[in-house]
Amino acid sequence: MPILAIHRGCASGKLTFRLHCPFLRTAPDLSKPQNPAMQVGTLSTCAQAPAVQEKSPHQSGNPAVESVDIPENMISEVVSKKESARPKSLPVNAMQSLENKLETLREEGKYRTFVDVERHVGEFPSATWHNPNATERPIQVWCNNDYLGMGQHEDVIEAMCEATKTCGAGAGGTRNISGTTIYHTKLEKELAEVHDMESALVFSSGFVANEAAISTIAKQLPGCEIFSDAKNHASMIEGVRNARVPKHIWRHNDLEHLEELLEARKDAPNKLIVFESVYSMDGDIAPIEEICDLADKYQALTYIDEVHAVGLYGEKGGGVAQLRGLSDRITVISGTLGKAYGVHGGYIAGPSVVVDAVRSFAPGFIFTTSIPPAVAAGALASVRYLKKSSKERDLQKERAEFMKKQLAEKCIPFINSESHIIPVMVGDAKLCKKGADLLMERFGIYVQPINYPTVPVGTERYRFTPGPLHDEEMIVEAVEALDEVWSALNIDRASASTAN
Repeated sequence: MPILAIHRGCASGKLTFRLHCPFLRTAPDLSKPQNPAMQVGTLSTCAQAPAVQEKSPHQSGNPAVESVDIPENMISEVVSKKESARPKSLPVNAMQSLENKLETLREEGKYRTFVDVERHVGEFPSATWHNPNATERPIQVWCNNDYLGMGQHEDVIEAMCEATKTCGAGAGGTRNISGTTIYHTKLEKELAEVHDMESALVFSSGFVANEAAISTIAKQLPGCEIFSDAKNHASMIEGVRNARVPKHIWRHNDLEHLEELLEARKDAPNKLIVFESVYSMDGDIAPIEEICDLADKYQALTYIDEVHAVGLYGEKGGGVAQLRGLSDRITVISGTLGKAYGVHGGYIAGPSVVVDAVRSFAPGFIFTTSIPPAVAAGALASVRYLKKSSKERDLQKERAEFMKKQLAEKCIPFINSESHIIPVMVGDAKLCKKGADLLMERFGIYVQPINYPTVPVGTERYRFTPGPLHDEEMIVEAVEALDEVWSALNIDRASASTAN
């Protein structure tokens, strides 16, 4: 098939073309009528080309390549055909429907905008905000899930750089097809040891880990029924849905309701209780021991999401279950490498037979490209570091307690949970967005407004996560900024006495 390449001469500005055809030794004269198979803009099979070749195209020798002038009208024909190949616009009714839904979000103050933040190694929580008007401003980040600043730790960065130099950028495939490296293997072994489990499996994200593991475990167990906490994360909800087995939703942390549901289905062959340790929006912690007691009583498996706890709690950073000496009573633990560990990815840890079943049957694991070797290497370095060092998590707890005291003194309403997460309550989506904009533009304080569907309507909030790199001076300044914003926008302080 002839191939047309169009060029414009740098000096003359004339339009020329280069015609490549493996069957021609000379280029055609476009000033004369051409064989239809060779006309501009037509497609043809090789059989239609004039039989003038002396050599097979598979033999040595270059095909004819010539440059000649080409009329402007012929160029416009080619260009117009290229333009017509662009994707068509949406039907009017479809486009209007989507635009209406987006406009509703804007009117309600629920439309989400991304903030372009450039972090700087060695300076966190200080960062640079690249705002929409193409200017820059120094800011402090207060809503980051890199709780301990491990994303810029020298051990992590060095490990990632070394792995990239050694193995290259990408994994090259799924775990089953060339995507498993020594870094992946070592990381999974290390995670199993951190959680005192037999085995571990790494996923592309914490969301994928939960969805794939919960749905797969429930599907593979005959007659399985799932008992899920009402405030479980969206990834766990997707896992429950995709399992397509009977499900029972128990009121958040309500042990009596959980037992009521378990009692009603006590004859089910298999039961799976899924819940979180630290709930990220309220910062509260589940009654893990009591849930395990019910699991033992009704012969149920337990699946705990520790994504907001791994690296932060426990002797080895294994989470709240480890802190409370309950690791041996949990069937499966899920965690993330993208929060306290500061890198990327998710994982599960548990009995070898359970982990192997997920590895063998979960589409979310089987058909996904493996995390890059450098990411696995960085996560491995972070897990190993926090397995031995507790100073970062100890200092983080001190910072969280200090900030809670400052908020209470200023009568800023917040949920005084037992975890490191500090939800500062606003209660109105539009005010929440206005306040966040004011904090950023006037004070350089970056905290993202949290609204529906992440939290129920009427409970809109900011989610502060002070860490070891936020010093006391920064905390005092941040709370003073909040105080000014509360006054400027007349945000209700009455709930402060009940929230803290």
